[in-house]
Amino acid sequence: MKIQIIGYSGSGKSTLAKTLSELYELPILYLDNVKFYGDWEERTTEEQIEIVKQFLANNENWVIDGNYSKICPERFELSDKTIYMNFNRIKCFISAYKRYKKHKSIHRESCNCKDKFDHSFRKWLLFDGRTKERKQKHISNLNKTKGEKIILKNRRQVNNFIKKCKKELGLLEKNG
Repeated sequence: MKIQIIGYSGSGKSTLAKTLSELYELPILYLDNVKFYGDWEERTTEEQIEIVKQFLANNENWVIDGNYSKICPERFELSDKTIYMNFNRIKCFISAYKRYKKHKSIHRESCNCKDKFDHSFRKWLLFDGRTKERKQKHISNLNKTKGEKIILKNRRQVNNFIKKCKKELGLLEKNG
């Protein structure tokens, strides 16, 4: 199974990716780790493409967390499921702030850099990352998948989706 997770910053893409990776026993690639290193330094586009191509070549099945649609866009066409985390901006803002408070002095598994919650990131969460063009890009990427397209708009839907996956795997009783 190949699963691609896209959506807004703070929506829980990495958390869902980790959960699905563990449920289905799939290797995971966090695109924030591909793009950034050190103190939010960016790898070149060529380096990013090479890292993702290596991952795709080395893994028949996978979970990939992140947008960066210019980096190996074929991953959208390869995915069996593409999940779009289309959460409300305020919920994403609050989640990103809680994540920052929890991880501000350490590196997360999903990002090699220390979390920050500066003015530019807050602006990204509320405005710059929410433009009409960005939403259209998410929809365009979602539609590139030949597999299942899933849109999750809140935590309840995410929890129900995870529960459904567990039932399909026989990890929950049908009524549980």
